Amino acid sequence: MIPTWLTLLCLFIAQVLPEAQPADLYVEVPENYGGNFPLYLTKLPLPPEETEGEIVLSGNPGMAAEGPFAVDPESGFLLVTRALDREEQAEYRLQVTLETEPGHVLWGAQPVLVRVKDENDQVPRFSQSVYTFQLSQGTRPGIPFLFLEALDEDEPGTANSDLRFYILNQAPAWPSPDMFQLEPRLGALALSPEGSTSLDRAAGGPYQLLVQVKDMGDQASGHQATATVHVSIVENTWVPLDPVHLAENLKVPYPHHFAQVHWSGGDVHYHLESQPPGPFDVDAEGKLYVTEELDREAQAEFLLQVQARNARAEDYTEPLELRVVVTDENDNAPVCPLWDSPISVPELSPPGTKVTRLLAEDMDAPGSPNSHVVYQLLSPEPEEGAEGRAFELDFTSGSVTLGDAPLRAGQNILLRVMAADRGGAEGSLSSTCEVAVTITDINDHAPEFATSQIEPVSLPEDAQPGTLVATLMATDADLEPAFRLMDFAIEAGDVEGTFGLDWEPNSSHVQLRLLKNLSYEAASSYELVVVVRNMAELVGPGSGPGATATVTVLVERLVLPPKLDQESYEASVPVNTPAGSLLLTIQPSDPISSPVRFSLVNDSEGWLCIKEVSGEVHTARPLQGAQPGDMYTVLVEAQYEDEPTLSTSANLVIRFLKAPSARAPALNPVPTRHLCTPRQDHGVVISGPSEDPDLADGHGPYSFALGPNPTVQRDWHLQALNGSHAYLTLALHWVEPREHVVPVVVSHNARMWQLQLRVVVCRCNVEGQCMRKVGRMKGMPTKLSAVGILVGTLMAIALGGPGPPTSSLSLLLQMLISLGNTFIDTPRRNVLPAFWASLGPVRLAHKINHRNPLSSYQLPRFLCTLTSIPSVTVPKFSPGSRGGELDPIPWWQKQ
Repeated sequence: MIPTWLTLLCLFIAQVLPEAQPADLYVEVPENYGGNFPLYLTKLPLPPEETEGEIVLSGNPGMAAEGPFAVDPESGFLLVTRALDREEQAEYRLQVTLETEPGHVLWGAQPVLVRVKDENDQVPRFSQSVYTFQLSQGTRPGIPFLFLEALDEDEPGTANSDLRFYILNQAPAWPSPDMFQLEPRLGALALSPEGSTSLDRAAGGPYQLLVQVKDMGDQASGHQATATVHVSIVENTWVPLDPVHLAENLKVPYPHHFAQVHWSGGDVHYHLESQPPGPFDVDAEGKLYVTEELDREAQAEFLLQVQARNARAEDYTEPLELRVVVTDENDNAPVCPLWDSPISVPELSPPGTKVTRLLAEDMDAPGSPNSHVVYQLLSPEPEEGAEGRAFELDFTSGSVTLGDAPLRAGQNILLRVMAADRGGAEGSLSSTCEVAVTITDINDHAPEFATSQIEPVSLPEDAQPGTLVATLMATDADLEPAFRLMDFAIEAGDVEGTFGLDWEPNSSHVQLRLLKNLSYEAASSYELVVVVRNMAELVGPGSGPGATATVTVLVERLVLPPKLDQESYEASVPVNTPAGSLLLTIQPSDPISSPVRFSLVNDSEGWLCIKEVSGEVHTARPLQGAQPGDMYTVLVEAQYEDEPTLSTSANLVIRFLKAPSARAPALNPVPTRHLCTPRQDHGVVISGPSEDPDLADGHGPYSFALGPNPTVQRDWHLQALNGSHAYLTLALHWVEPREHVVPVVVSHNARMWQLQLRVVVCRCNVEGQCMRKVGRMKGMPTKLSAVGILVGTLMAIALGGPGPPTSSLSLLLQMLISLGNTFIDTPRRNVLPAFWASLGPVRLAHKINHRNPLSSYQLPRFLCTLTSIPSVTVPKFSPGSRGGELDPIPWWQKQ
């Protein structure tokens, strides 16, 4: 037993929360059913039988009752109680519910759609039983002129209402029984091609057509109906129209009717198209209108096409064309042309030269008086006193030409010209045109120098390349920058290219500069001719070869004072150095220059002296009063022998050292050595003292160092071999061949000595030895006999003995050579006397010294006085020297 409260709760929930709506139930009922009723349609999906309630059937909202439908409560079937007519109502919408009492629904609502299935029980009907139509000749075949309409009330879209149209009969059947054609589905009646051709030849008719409409589509069965169509044939009135002229700016009410078209057939719809699109329209009666004012300058002509169409917008015939011409009015003044830039006219152009042509444009009709433009020059006016005008104007063509008045380059002129239409007659419209004219420059002026003769310019002989000599200025009267571009050149006076010109491309100034070193001996003065020309080609009467300017350059001879090989000199000597000791040698930096003479200045103590020619500095007397650590400074002055006013000086600093002990070490004597250049693997060994007790006592070895002279340190290299010997070699690959005095400082503990080493640098032969050879020829005279022969020969020459002096000298030299020695000549200049060619097959080593003065190699004075005899030295090898080394002491000075 279910409690009562639970039943009520379920009912309450059912009402508050209704179930989801069931899907529609679809039922189909045949129309005009002829069987027994009630007709059971379908079983409803009712709840189980245990559910108590009443089945309620209702119609659609708004329906008064459920109609001819009911529900069998026993079986739950939906049933219909009578026959249904689809044309009366095609479908019914019902709903079924299960209710306990009115308003309390236990189940539902169940929607039910009942559709009445159509039966072909309706006969199609024409909209008219008789159709009347007026057909015009010229109608295109196949273009429908009448649309037949019929109605079948059976269900649309089914075969029952699918209609077909047919022509059953044509009367009369002349000139062809098939004058017309009927489209079966649409009922569109049109002329057949045969009928259209027949009607174009001659009007026929009228025609009566019996037409039929049938349902069930193309099936043979179906319901049918007929109608009659009366067609009358009328003459074609669709004829071309003459062109229509419409005035522009017409002041009338709009739209304005201006033409009429007519299609004589019936059921016509007119359509208008304009090319280009314009303000035109057509009404239902074929009247043509313009809807607003026309502007001929915007569009002078229109082509209108009018179509006569049926209800489906199909053209009955070809479109009708109408040309509309817009007539002109003088409503536009001439328009002046525009110039982007001024018109350029070259200067010096002859009279009659065309400047420009004014072509003012008048938008009015071409060829009409409204567009006939004439011209009048308003400005510039002729200048007072001028014989003509600068410009001439042709009043009909607008051509502007140059007049007789001259024009200048750079002028900017504004031409003002009046352009008037209608030929300038009364009522004409006009405009003022402005034309800017610029008189352009031509290259008719050659450049010119400001002065053709430049004052003489003096340059020192040592002026550096790049030195500014003079600045020349040229001018060009042309205005155009391109015509003022100048080209400069040295036309004459500079064959060697010693000078050059420098200028900017757009500058009128040119700088004359020195390019090479000057030489007073080569040229003491220059007369340079500089020419200036235009870079652009000259035109007109001003063209010429170019202007010139002359620049005279004077070269100032420059003699520089002598230059020493060092800026300052320094020597370190013990305070007990005896008089006559050689301290150092002062040398010029350029030995091949003019002879230099040396002297000392401010030697206040008189301790020093310098040899005037060799530059050797000696102690003149003992250094009394000198203290170790003191410095003594004197000034060495050097001056050219031939130019005493040109001199230079350098400081000589003497540093005094502590006097050595009473027993000074005995330095091994170093004979004069010979080394050859380029540098070979030879050197000079320098020995320490032959006997020094300090060394035996272990107080340390001797050290050797080059003197402080930078030139000596650059040219020579000294390397210690051991504690008592050092090795002197050439530091450079090439050292000037001559006699060198190399100062070597020997030190031991606190004592220091300076050794002056004489080294003769000579040229190397292919064997890497000096180019000197000494040999003794057996059976040759002795030195004494040689001297006798020499003196006798000189006396013979002095007494004017027979034979030319040259032969005697040659004989003398051959005798000297026969003593067994080889001559070495060292000419002061690079010139060898021609007499050497007569020496015969005698071994002779010829050494040219380009730089070393020959002061240390002079023959005795009486030999140097002979004419054309070069300065020679007869060397002799010391017995203890190496082969090939030369003893530089002249033989006449030896004991």
